[in-house]
Amino acid sequence: MSRTVQLTLLFLVPLALLVAAFVVTGVFPARAGAYDYVVRFDLPGADAPVGLPRVDGPPDASRPLVVIDAGHGGFDPGAGQGDLKEKTVALQIALALRQKLLEGGGLRVALTRDADRFIALPDRPDIARRLNADLFVSIHADSAENDSARGASVYVLSERGSSQAAERFAARENGAGRVNGVALSKTSENVGAILLDLSQRGAQTRSTQVASLLLRELGDAGVGMHRDQPETAALAVLKAPDMPSILFETGYINNAEDAQALGSAQGRQVLADAAAKAIRAYFARNAGA
Repeated sequence: MSRTVQLTLLFLVPLALLVAAFVVTGVFPARAGAYDYVVRFDLPGADAPVGLPRVDGPPDASRPLVVIDAGHGGFDPGAGQGDLKEKTVALQIALALRQKLLEGGGLRVALTRDADRFIALPDRPDIARRLNADLFVSIHADSAENDSARGASVYVLSERGSSQAAERFAARENGAGRVNGVALSKTSENVGAILLDLSQRGAQTRSTQVASLLLRELGDAGVGMHRDQPETAALAVLKAPDMPSILFETGYINNAEDAQALGSAQGRQVLADAAAKAIRAYFARNAGA
């Protein structure tokens, strides 16, 4: 028998035995040290609520709780101009606002996100509701086709926008046709009932009060204003009926002057300081209410 034939048989015999074992048993023999079990675990359902963030500040549940929502995040960058992205600006301002509120003491603070991660639009106000928040502040930056549009503005919930620009802004932020887009009219079977509930509970009035205080503080700080009165829009992120909620539009990211402020630590700190003053003024006015 030639050496070639011997080598061929040496290779084919073990292979034939392996195939025979499979034909008889239906499985291949496990190699030494191999695992012979399967690990199974349940994935959370698509409609499962997201986990709640930590709450910073005094360990006293009677202290007011502010939930700060940094808009967009993760694979949803929001508006942008070059390297300046809305999701990053919103998070940096949210972190600065949290720090300013905690430094002043007396308030508890939570962030819907404290890193660059995606949170679905309906989950943002739901986090605040589940935490029994006393105030919900959503932070954003805008862009416009015309780069001359600039300045900060503050929005509160309404079934209809106070202007065409407000309605366009709501359409963009509600994300029609996007992965996290949830239009207000499509998330509630009865928008009118929600708005009535807002009125009955006084949340709408208090939302407008916070918005007005923030606009005052922004003006005193020398921040350029897009609107000097609270804007109204059907924003899905503000649809919680049982707490005051505002959307802080910090400026137009595609405007050169606004982009310079939004892209600098100093400019973002001015915005955060103004928001912190307005929030404290609001709770001072409503202490014991």
